[in-house]
Amino acid sequence: MRRILVVGEINVDLVFKNCQALPTPGREVLAEDFIMTAGSSSMICAMGLARLDNPVSFHGKLGADEWGSYCLEVLRNAGIDMTSVHPDAELRTGVTVSLSTPQDRALVTFAGAIAALRADEVDDALLARADHLHISSYYLQRALRADCGKLFARARAAGLSTSLDPGFDPEQAWAPDLLDVLGEVDLFLPNQLELAAITGREGLLDGLRALENGHTQTVVKRGQSGCASLDDGRLLEMPAFAVDLKDSTGAGDSFDAGFLHAWLRRSSLRDCLRWGSACGSLSTRGIGGTTGQPHAAEVQALLAGTP
Repeated sequence: MRRILVVGEINVDLVFKNCQALPTPGREVLAEDFIMTAGSSSMICAMGLARLDNPVSFHGKLGADEWGSYCLEVLRNAGIDMTSVHPDAELRTGVTVSLSTPQDRALVTFAGAIAALRADEVDDALLARADHLHISSYYLQRALRADCGKLFARARAAGLSTSLDPGFDPEQAWAPDLLDVLGEVDLFLPNQLELAAITGREGLLDGLRALENGHTQTVVKRGQSGCASLDDGRLLEMPAFAVDLKDSTGAGDSFDAGFLHAWLRRSSLRDCLRWGSACGSLSTRGIGGTTGQPHAAEVQALLAGTP
């Protein structure tokens, strides 16, 4: 099994499930349920990888506060190596409020320590203990973003494979500096909205082709429509799996975990897409990003019943 280093943001998710509607100014809506759980794209992906029995270490920033203590405990209990993470009394741990309806969701995030992590804090010793580097939330991690390309280049020079999930840009500027970073990235994992915003192309195939650089494999997450990628220049699509959906929070990050799990075992692109789709779909069985994440046996059972 290849060792995975996840570098990214740490925060708590406060999830309000099945809101009557997304709130509008001056109005209050009721939610059917509520849960506090591990949040952030990076944490959810890391926990999904660990649930699939991958060896995972994590590096990020958090505050010396109750939110930070909660995140550390959750990640350690998932079997993730947190030895490089040290609470900082001068920082506050990030918090995200997730509001979901049966049709969609909206997020409000206090970034806190998320924006403080720098690329030079990921030292050579951390990279030496890993075989793969994954980074999520490129646009949220402002300090990391400045030298993200250099970090990926260091990782590749050390023999690691690399992956990046851009996440949403709260400023919606979608600055083109990301395109330069992709030259050092093996796997790029945007959703369809992010692909369109980054490339300026509305069509799925046009967006994928716009990112072709001869090196990076771009995989697009499409929610209930499944996922897609280019296979030798041809569009390869994979549907989502039908499950008893409770909450879609973090489904894209669980997709990342499933895809990486298969990809790091050198599975075919088609099988990687199936693993990603299965993990993303199964994760929606629970409230929050991690409570429904599957074990490998559950994924294998689901895949065994499909063509």
